[in-house]
Amino acid sequence: MKSSGLLHTSVPQYWRTAGDLDLAVTTSGDVPAMDVTRAVRAIGRVLRRHHLDAATRVRVTAPTEADQATVVQANIRCQGIATRVQVTGPGGFAVTFAAERLDRQLARLTTTQPRDWPDPARPPLAAVTEPRPIVRRKRYVLMKCSANEATAVMDAMDYDAYLFVDEESGADTVVYRGDPLGARRAAHRTAVSLLAPPRAVTALPHLVDSASAPVLDDDKAAIMLCDNGLPFVFYTDPGSGRGRLLYRRYDGDLTLVTPR
Repeated sequence: MKSSGLLHTSVPQYWRTAGDLDLAVTTSGDVPAMDVTRAVRAIGRVLRRHHLDAATRVRVTAPTEADQATVVQANIRCQGIATRVQVTGPGGFAVTFAAERLDRQLARLTTTQPRDWPDPARPPLAAVTEPRPIVRRKRYVLMKCSANEATAVMDAMDYDAYLFVDEESGADTVVYRGDPLGARRAAHRTAVSLLAPPRAVTALPHLVDSASAPVLDDDKAAIMLCDNGLPFVFYTDPGSGRGRLLYRRYDGDLTLVTPR
């Protein structure tokens, strides 16, 4: 098992467990071979515990800096529902954290158990920083659904915010899990402040639509996010009038989600 950054970044490495699970592990960066073995064993145990043989894809991304964490993401379909978990941690611990989170996620999807919030295992990526670049742009045909359905997708995919089209109003809308330290929005007001702290901490998700989101260009949205230490910013594009969701990645850079 080589740990060449080039090999791991460009070519997925597929690993079969003794039970012949369809489990593929892809690495990026200088990931130790032992971490790949841990991922196969730990995720494999979770799949067997839940009696799943669906295709499972795991990505392990090594840090580029000494003070950064390893990122592990696992994707699977459970009962026909696309499911994902993503966590960080030091070295091999990140793989263990991901397996434990996936175990809890799969258990929750088979019951009526709500998603834990606030989530001590994964605090929001909210910190005041220098302006960071938008390094990835994702364009999607947005799902048209109810707020409840959007929340279910957000929780199944382990997102903290999810951009969709509200089936009642037809507006681009974000459902999100708020953070009690100040990133929560007063979403039901006509003018939404991206900086206002919450009046009370609650486990319920919040909604905000593009009619009440500020009109910003991408550069100004990025400055607002970084200057104010926000995990994400939802805003209206001045050209198209559509909603956009800008959020911070684990490496500190930014990703932009826009409607196709």
